Amino acid sequence: MRTIVVLARHGRTEWHKGNRYTGSTDLPIDGVGHVQARHLREWAEDFAPDTLWSSPMLRARQTIAPTAQALGLTPVVDDRLREVDFGSAEGLSLSELPPAVARAFELDPVGAHFPGGENPAAAADRVEQAFHQIGREHQGRKVLVVAHNTLIRLLVCRVLGLELKEYRRLLPALGPAALVRLRWQDGTVGLEAFNIPAVRTEIPR
Repeated sequence: MRTIVVLARHGRTEWHKGNRYTGSTDLPIDGVGHVQARHLREWAEDFAPDTLWSSPMLRARQTIAPTAQALGLTPVVDDRLREVDFGSAEGLSLSELPPAVARAFELDPVGAHFPGGENPAAAADRVEQAFHQIGREHQGRKVLVVAHNTLIRLLVCRVLGLELKEYRRLLPALGPAALVRLRWQDGTVGLEAFNIPAVRTEIPR
């Protein structure tokens, strides 16, 4: 049986407006982010997921809250869905980092991840575990997951067999509240849509 898993990035925060790294920093969504959360709710009302999952981070929980209320569902909050910790880059844009650190990261964001931060390969391991659990537990159903930009891109690379260090080049950043649709069937994964706005007419249901 096919399981459809749609991963949504959370709504915008004040730091995301300035393109600052917001990994383990637990910021709320801003006014625009709340509008994006309402758009996600409107889309989800048509998609009609059977189950909701969420990162434990405040910005993710605030983004999924309108959908949960509208559908009468309680999200499963899973720590494996939290964003990558960016260490010394937290709160900074790439241009504000030491040039040598920024250049090494651009060349290999996994092997030269930010000092003091989480290894993206470890983050890919944990989110892949969560994803396959979702696929097994909700076979034949539709699931909406609210998580994070880098984590979602790492997951897509991992389940499609792409090199993790290429995640920034192959998968441009997701917009706030944008959607990624994956198909899970007996452990095999297919990508059906990537970086689609959460509006009613854009992504298949």
